[in-house]
Amino acid sequence: MDTQLKRGLLDVCVLAAIKSEDSYGYKIIKDMMPYIELSESTLYTILKRLETANMLTVRTTEHGGRLRKYYRITGLGLKRIEDFKDEWKEILSIYRFVTREDNENE
Repeated sequence: MDTQLKRGLLDVCVLAAIKSEDSYGYKIIKDMMPYIELSESTLYTILKRLETANMLTVRTTEHGGRLRKYYRITGLGLKRIEDFKDEWKEILSIYRFVTREDNENE
C-alpha cells in the first residue's frame, strides 16, 4: 500500500479511536487491535503529528503513581473524520472503476 495513503488512513483510525472519549496510548492500541495492528512507536508518532496539526489535545494526569497522557479530539480532528468519509466515497468509486473488468469476467 502507498505509504502516504496508509499514513492518512492510520491518522483517521487514531482520531476515530478517541472520538467518543479521551484515551491514552495503550487503550488506543487495544481499541484498534481488532481492526488494525499498530505498534507503540507508530502510534506515538501519529499522536504527535495530530497534536501538531491541532487535531487533538493532550493532558497529563497521574494514574497509579505514574503520569499518563490523555488525548482528546478537537473540532479539526472531527472535521478530518468527516472529510475522510467523503473522500472514501471517491476511493470506492475509483476501486469500482479499476476492478470493473474483474467483475464483468466473473
